[in-house]
Amino acid sequence: MQILVRLAKLDTVEDPLKRVSEFPVIVEALKCLCNIIFNSAVAQKLSLELNLAAMLCNLLKKCKDQQLVGDIKCFDLRLLFLLSLLHTDIRSQLRQELQGVQVLTQALESSLNVRWTGEYKAAEDRDRPPLSLQETNCAIEALKALFNVTLDSWNVHSKNESHQFRYMAAILRYCLLTTGPTEDKTEELHSNAINLLSNIPVSCLDVLISPSSQEETDIKYNGMNMRAIQILLDFMEKRIDKGSSYREGLTPVLSLLTDCCRTHRNIRKFIKAQVLPPLRDVSSRPEVGTTVRNKLVRLMTHVDLGVKQIAAEFLFVLCKERVDSLLKYTGYGNAAGLLAARGLLAGGRGDHWYSDDEDTDTEEYKSAKPNINLITGHVEEPMPNPMDEMTEEQKEYEAMKLVNMFDKLSRDELIKPMGVRPDGTMAPLEEAASQYHTNKQDSSDSD
Repeated sequence: MQILVRLAKLDTVEDPLKRVSEFPVIVEALKCLCNIIFNSAVAQKLSLELNLAAMLCNLLKKCKDQQLVGDIKCFDLRLLFLLSLLHTDIRSQLRQELQGVQVLTQALESSLNVRWTGEYKAAEDRDRPPLSLQETNCAIEALKALFNVTLDSWNVHSKNESHQFRYMAAILRYCLLTTGPTEDKTEELHSNAINLLSNIPVSCLDVLISPSSQEETDIKYNGMNMRAIQILLDFMEKRIDKGSSYREGLTPVLSLLTDCCRTHRNIRKFIKAQVLPPLRDVSSRPEVGTTVRNKLVRLMTHVDLGVKQIAAEFLFVLCKERVDSLLKYTGYGNAAGLLAARGLLAGGRGDHWYSDDEDTDTEEYKSAKPNINLITGHVEEPMPNPMDEMTEEQKEYEAMKLVNMFDKLSRDELIKPMGVRPDGTMAPLEEAASQYHTNKQDSSDSD
């Protein structure tokens, strides 16, 4: 370890980047350190004793304005990522002692070649060329290291921290508007940017949108530039269409969009116009079709609990956490899981406050509304009633047969009959009925 530290010029007081001829040795030594630390718990412990993180931060600062140091910078960042991933003490050291957030943010900024036009506002040049492979790799390593160092950063404790996170969010917005050398590299870059955005306090994410000038973009809402939000939406849909690895690939962007919508009104209204436009055709089930709404409603009944919860939460927030609005777009059957978990089976709304702007129904929806099946969320063809041809005795016989079947399933503990308590949460049927009876008695006593 000491030999490799020396060969990587990490322990030298003089400028380690004076001689270009030594660059290949520095790069290979950093690669060796990456491999050893990744595979050895002893090496990870030694890294703390050798104060390796401080040396790497020092080398990274010296790379800032140098030419031909791309590979050195890239493997320096990768080593910082591994150390912050594998050793929590080094993560704390980077965050608290070594000003790791500032150092890594500067490395990310220089990798992306950010040009500023105002506070928290980077220049948007649509004609700029894609990043090179080396620049993209450096940016990705910086994003991964920053993700580790900013874990548990939900609360902003000072004005300086707020500035730091807003500055970082502005760089990440620029990152979302940037492309890499290939489509896969662009997706990897954007994916890591989204992961890091999830660590930034949501109050600092207002810099993702900014007042828009006429020539700047055609993607705007209420006078605000929405290019970055549109890229997040496109990324989300692309990940849904992949059809696999939803937990790792989809939940971060869905969680980020949910938090943004819950806190920032303009973002929520822009996204709702895209995802849940006013209903016109209600002849098909909400989960059938190719629109973003259809795709998200299908996820509400996904086998992965985490995926279906965040998809349902996203749609619920777009509906301002109003149960009647959610049911209009999804149907009761698809929304039942969320409503049961939130104690809203009896209706109502969530705990978060939203503005009072009203949803407007289209004429087509208003005319179809009386015929919509509330469970499936669409207009069904009238079905013949099988009981129309039965006598009263036959109806009674079928009813008792059904009761006996439920009773047997319940006694064998194959099912557990449930009811809805007065507060909207689920409970065993006997308990729910008892509470309703008690409430009714209390109500009549007070009268």
